[in-house]
Amino acid sequence: MAASIRLFARRELRNLGKGNYIGSPQRWNPLLCRCLSHEAGDRNTHFGFETVPEEEKARKVYQVFENVAQKYDVMNDTMSLGIHRLWKDFLLHVMHPQPGARLLDVAGGTGDIAFRFLEYIKTQEERVRRREARAMQTPSWQDISSNYSNEQGAEPLESKAVVCDINKEMLTVGKQKADSMGMTSGLSWVAGDAEELPFDDDQFDIYTIAFGIRNVTHIEQALQEALRVLKPGGRFMCLEFSKVSNPILSRLYDTYSFQVIPVLGEVIAGDWKSYQYLVESIRKFPDQEEFKAMMEDAGFYCTRYYNVNGGIVALHSGFKL
Repeated sequence: MAASIRLFARRELRNLGKGNYIGSPQRWNPLLCRCLSHEAGDRNTHFGFETVPEEEKARKVYQVFENVAQKYDVMNDTMSLGIHRLWKDFLLHVMHPQPGARLLDVAGGTGDIAFRFLEYIKTQEERVRRREARAMQTPSWQDISSNYSNEQGAEPLESKAVVCDINKEMLTVGKQKADSMGMTSGLSWVAGDAEELPFDDDQFDIYTIAFGIRNVTHIEQALQEALRVLKPGGRFMCLEFSKVSNPILSRLYDTYSFQVIPVLGEVIAGDWKSYQYLVESIRKFPDQEEFKAMMEDAGFYCTRYYNVNGGIVALHSGFKL
């Protein structure tokens, strides 16, 4: 019964939102939304295990990531023992982007997903060139005709990655990393809110959000925005901490999370509270099946998820049709 009520409520909120867009059939009018929020009275949400007013959560989350930005990558390596790199590699393996794809990576301030995307595309392009070179060693008349036609046609589209993050300090760290790696071509950095993206409709082939959506105040609205900016046929991919199914692993994971991670945060980043929040926010995030249902409610099709490391992390995928 409770699940049915939640499902009904989400659908009603989505239907209400459909009447509050500007510019195109799928563009939020933030002024009207804020007005409706005031009319409904003050609403509360969670900030970790703490209950706070909705308008206060965004400010608190911003402060968390502003505090940890400089040590964010170091802490990711330390907390996960480097395994987060394998999780992100798995995301790219499942994504399997092709040359010419346009990626929007939301809450991706330090650029990990965008860098992997551009490197993956580069590898794909090199494979195509090697295959073409082998084919041209003993070309048939069909190969010659095909290559001539390709030369006369339009240039292939350049792959592009846009990193969008609400926190400017995180974007600054990401830009510094990109410069140090010599990664500037095809890469853009945009300050923006996942709940109100600063992009037109139908712009991107792939939307990714890695370990960021649990920090959004209104997850349903972020999903609607993801759907809006994706092209028809575009893919939504979310990498996020999730529900561990194995009871023994779950107890070990909880012990490590609550007793070790905040201590590491204090020692390495000088910030216990921010990492205490990050641990708590994982426990408040919907489990795999519930988040899959939220994606379907938002309008995504062919939804599925992959559990990684026993469900410590889940990779969710869905398509805009």
